[in-house]
Amino acid sequence: MKKYNKGFTLIELMAVLVILGILATIVVVNVSPVFQRANLEKVRADMAQTTKALELYKFNEMTYPNTSQGLDALITPHSELKNPFLFPDGGYISSIPLDPWGREYLYIYPPQKSRNFDLFTLGADGLEGGTGENTDLGNWIQQ
Repeated sequence: MKKYNKGFTLIELMAVLVILGILATIVVVNVSPVFQRANLEKVRADMAQTTKALELYKFNEMTYPNTSQGLDALITPHSELKNPFLFPDGGYISSIPLDPWGREYLYIYPPQKSRNFDLFTLGADGLEGGTGENTDLGNWIQQ
């Protein structure tokens, strides 16, 4: 009498793999919007924090840093400060945050799109324009 090994057949293994693939697809489709929402909330929080630092800078210097000085002017005093004695010891902000995709936020002063200054990210693709998670997000957009 032959003794057969107990185990799974190829068809059973394939069925399990197909079921796992379907379940993984369902999870990814349902979790993706949560990540997009989290990215949007990070952009909002970063912009609010940076805007507060820029407003404090303007309060002390009577103007925002120009584009060439950039957001680094919030951390390190530069030679063009009108009131260098008012520059806080730790800077106006401890560090410049990166956008959710690991790139620096872009800053323009004098502004081209908003009233005070332009602070924005180019979205996931890093290119101007786009839709979905590639949408440009800036302080001129009501979020």
